[in-house]
Amino acid sequence: MPEGPEIRIEADAIRAAVGGRIARKVYFAFPRLKRFQSRLSGAKVSSVRARGKAILIGFAGGYTIYSHNQLYGRWQVCADGEVPETGRQLRLAIHGARRAALLYSASEIQVLKSDAVESHPYIRRLGPDVLNQRVGRRRLSQRFLEQRFARRSLASLFLDQGFVAGIGNYLRSEILFAAGVHPARRPADLEASELHRLADAVTDLVRQSYRTRGITNDLALARELQAKGVNRAAYRFAVFDRQGEPCFNCGEPIRRRNLAGRRCYFCPSCQPLL
Repeated sequence: MPEGPEIRIEADAIRAAVGGRIARKVYFAFPRLKRFQSRLSGAKVSSVRARGKAILIGFAGGYTIYSHNQLYGRWQVCADGEVPETGRQLRLAIHGARRAALLYSASEIQVLKSDAVESHPYIRRLGPDVLNQRVGRRRLSQRFLEQRFARRSLASLFLDQGFVAGIGNYLRSEILFAAGVHPARRPADLEASELHRLADAVTDLVRQSYRTRGITNDLALARELQAKGVNRAAYRFAVFDRQGEPCFNCGEPIRRRNLAGRRCYFCPSCQPLL
């Protein structure tokens, strides 16, 4: 599933294609949304925002399209009239004068009154989004210790969009490794220094992933490996999807466990359970 950085990148592309322009034609595949085609076609796209793993496309006239990619949804931006080669099913299309934004395979699409967006169940429960807000170490460190979060395993907590928005499976593993904290531990059992490292890793790696289009490994190391001809898949992550491969820090083989229903990767030496 795309995580916050990937969704923000998609929102940037949609904004560049149709933001601030008249939507010449809006198409919905779902019958329940067909009635909005005539209301939105001919209206100006007034805003395109990413919130956690959702994208909100606002239109003049007071409507907003909410979409969540879930596991299979993908946005594509192309020249208007171009038909991308894909086996996916088109769910939503926003056609501008020259370019179009097309959403494939997503099932979570709604049209909301713009003044009701903040009341949407997903949007309402989102925690802080470090790509949209200035969230400092102190605030995040304190959030770990709130009663509703403090006694949950970090592996579970980082998948909760109500804790911090936009973090998913790869960011969870990478944040925990960068902080040197085992995924099975709980905030209530951590030292202040560990909470501070986690808070820093959240803000640093989410923003780094957005800037680099998904690289969460140490950037100096990633550049070194790239210069040696190593492919991107091998230098993109520090631990995620690297089961059995040596840790870049200590050489210990990376391990994988299914935690909170999802695969999680860690280094047993750099992230001791204690």
